[in-house]
Formats: sequence, C-alpha cells, structure tokens
Amino acid sequence: MARYRGAVCRLCRREGAKLFLKGERCFTDKCALERRPYPPGQHGQMRTKKTEYGLLLREKQKLKRIYGVLEKQFRRYFAEAERRKGVTGETLLVLLERRLDNVIYRMGFANSRNQARQLVRHGHVMVNGRKVDIPSYQVKVGDVIKIREKSREIPLIKEALEGRARRGVPSWLEVDAERLEGKIKAMPTREEIAIPVQEQLIVEFYSK
Repeated sequence: MARYRGAVCRLCRREGAKLFLKGERCFTDKCALERRPYPPGQHGQMRTKKTEYGLLLREKQKLKRIYGVLEKQFRRYFAEAERRKGVTGETLLVLLERRLDNVIYRMGFANSRNQARQLVRHGHVMVNGRKVDIPSYQVKVGDVIKIREKSREIPLIKEALEGRARRGVPSWLEVDAERLEGKIKAMPTREEIAIPVQEQLIVEFYSK
C-alpha cells in the first residue's frame, strides 16, 4: 500500500493549517505549526506572491493530506463525485468521510487517521460482524463497526479513548465507548464535516 512516509508536521506547516495528523500532539504547545508558523524549507520565511493556481493547488493538497490519500486515489474519488448527483465538492467530502479509517478516527478509537488506518490494515476492526482490513472501505447507513474482542487491550486504542472528549463525535455516528462499538446513523452532511477546506476551489482546480 503506497503511503506518505515523511515528516507529517511539515505538511501542516506547508498548508498553514492544523491537519491533526499527529493526534493529541496537535492540541499541545509541541505542535510544529505553533512553534514555526511558516512553510518548511530554507525559503519558508520569505514573502511569496500567491497565484490563483497556487491557491487552488494548496486547497486540493490540504484535503488530500487531511485524509491521507495519495494523488491517484484522490483523482478517482473526484471522478466518482462528478458522476454522482448533487454538488460535486460536497459529494467528494462525503466519499472521503465515509472511508472506514476516517470513521474509526471520528468514533474516537484512534488519535489520528493514520493510526486508524493502521488498526484497519492489521485486522483489528469488524464491520457487521466481519473483519475488514481495507482502509478505503465505504461505510453505509446501518453498518455496525467495532474493535475485535482480542484487540481491545491495545494501548493505542485506550489512549485514543481518553482524548476522545476533546474531539467529540459527529452526530451522524453513534458510539458505545465501553463496548468499543459504533453505528452509522446517517450519511454525513457538509455542515457536519468540520474540516478547514473550501471544496469549491478543488472543483475549480480539476475544471481547469
């Protein structure tokens, strides 16, 4: 599985926004963006003029990095969003939000989407009673998602549950923290997807 293996704090600094790629660390004063609020590299502190294309590109890169998706896969999501009825930008966000690794993160069973992806890939997650190890699996309304019985003592999961209250759980999800189980109550709406992205700029980027 291809994935980004570099320093994730550089990504937040590049985008100039907290992408919450390091879980609880992002809420502390150790956050790299708090300490160095400028782009990485030797020219990071220089003033640069932003072009229209640059603004569109940064918005697309920001969304990719929030969900941990690489370019080829992201294009497939966008193509799928274009084919479906409705507003393309909002449909794109809903498709990304329905990824199993994102749902595990939203339910509070992992501190970051990267940790959630690891839990899924290692077979610690079940959907409707069956093990699913595909992070990009698209959940549906009514799906019951839980951590496998033998995986419930994993320190990573316990640590994530302690910080769950800080992030909160979206209203389209129902979570039983004691049973490490959750249910998809409804499909997420744009208002419930709290990420700092202007999706219309991404649509404009791919329209050029």
